[in-house]
Amino acid sequence: MSISIPDLVTVRARHPEAIAEAAARRVRRPLLGDSGRLMIVAADHPARGALGVGDHRTAMANRADLLERLCIALSRPGVDGVLATADILEDLLLLGVLDGKVVMGSMNRGGLSGAAFEMDDRFTGHRAEDMARLRFDAGKLLLRIDYDDPGSLTTLESTARAIDDMAAHQLPLFVEPFISRRVDGKVRNDLSAEAVTRSIAISSGLGGTSAYTWLKLPVTDDPDDMAEVLETSTLPVVLLGGEVGDDQEGAYEKWRKTLRLPTVQGLVVGRSLLYPADGGVETAVDTAVGLL
Repeated sequence: MSISIPDLVTVRARHPEAIAEAAARRVRRPLLGDSGRLMIVAADHPARGALGVGDHRTAMANRADLLERLCIALSRPGVDGVLATADILEDLLLLGVLDGKVVMGSMNRGGLSGAAFEMDDRFTGHRAEDMARLRFDAGKLLLRIDYDDPGSLTTLESTARAIDDMAAHQLPLFVEPFISRRVDGKVRNDLSAEAVTRSIAISSGLGGTSAYTWLKLPVTDDPDDMAEVLETSTLPVVLLGGEVGDDQEGAYEKWRKTLRLPTVQGLVVGRSLLYPADGGVETAVDTAVGLL
């Protein structure tokens, strides 16, 4: 699909109501289809200032290129939907590519990477009422907990209230938890089995109900630990894709092994599929779908 930025700008400038109209027309589907598995493509990185892919520091800054990659990914068999912020989802609505897809709104984030307020990660994206109004299917938020940073308490409380708000609308919320700490001034996520286990335990208990809570989890440093780690909760789990790396085949093998575990329902992957180190978007997406 050829993306015309001038056409999108014209609609936004002259007919902003077209976004709500497109959302009202969108053909919806259940969160889980016949396969019982989920394959979601993530594109919520730009809104938190994370524009880099590999050595290209502003790869995701070209909106036409990003939208074209998303349209290709969404057209591939087995791709269930997309996770993104309001601006990107609304572009995709105007392009008419979200019929029959799971649309997942990103709720965060205000705690920008490298900022002094990074761990005070108040949610600055979609609210529960926004997703209900636009007939979206689910939401996602990031929960990083640094035991040495008081800002994490605000983030914990905000997460609990977001879970309550989403549950009030009977909308699933995918919580992505990490135990984090600063190393040389930079926030690093701890992917040890103990840290991921603790993050699962904490996030599973947030809010007045867990009925609509899902977990979006990384694979631990040692994938062999995942079976025991995932015994911490009965909440359904999707695996996150993470950064583009040199060993993409190794990443695929980690996902393949973990996807066999009983609580794991699918994958949410972004840059490693949209901007693969080798090959095109089609090949990367088809390979990931094949893992399911």
